[in-house]
Amino acid sequence: MSHSADQALAIAVLTVSDTRGSDQDTSGDLLVDRLEQAGHRLAGRRIVRDDIYEIRAVVSAWIADPGVNAILTTGGTGFTGRDSTPEALVPLFDKTIEGFGELFRQVSYMEIGSSTIQSRAVAGLANATLIFAMPGSTNACRTAWDKILENQFDASFKPCNFTELLPRFRDGLDKSGAS
Repeated sequence: MSHSADQALAIAVLTVSDTRGSDQDTSGDLLVDRLEQAGHRLAGRRIVRDDIYEIRAVVSAWIADPGVNAILTTGGTGFTGRDSTPEALVPLFDKTIEGFGELFRQVSYMEIGSSTIQSRAVAGLANATLIFAMPGSTNACRTAWDKILENQFDASFKPCNFTELLPRFRDGLDKSGAS
């Protein structure tokens, strides 16, 4: 679905990887393609190493930026020693969106079976910015966008969606309070 300019979100994409460069970032590419096809605007894009403090630095800057409505991260949600995205993000959340990880694993189970138990997908809200952390696989990002996020970023999706919770949509203001 394509959105009018007043319904479009400004969404930043962060890839967390110790091995991928911009030419191998198929998960980030998919998320950018999907959000733009849906009529949203790319607010920023970065790739950082799987390091708690590097992840927090980038995400914190986007949280503080009144021009960013949502952040999508891909990578670092598994169980290896270097996977640290949930540990980096959860302390930043004002509220946790418990249902995202639960629903993501439920939907993923239909695709990959019990391997989905190894996903530590998380989401939350910080300073009126939505944050979603997905696994690094391109298929996992496709699943998250197509089955969950696309509808939740659509202001016309009923009975409810996340865009109507953002101050810009709820009050007709952007998150900095400007009209």
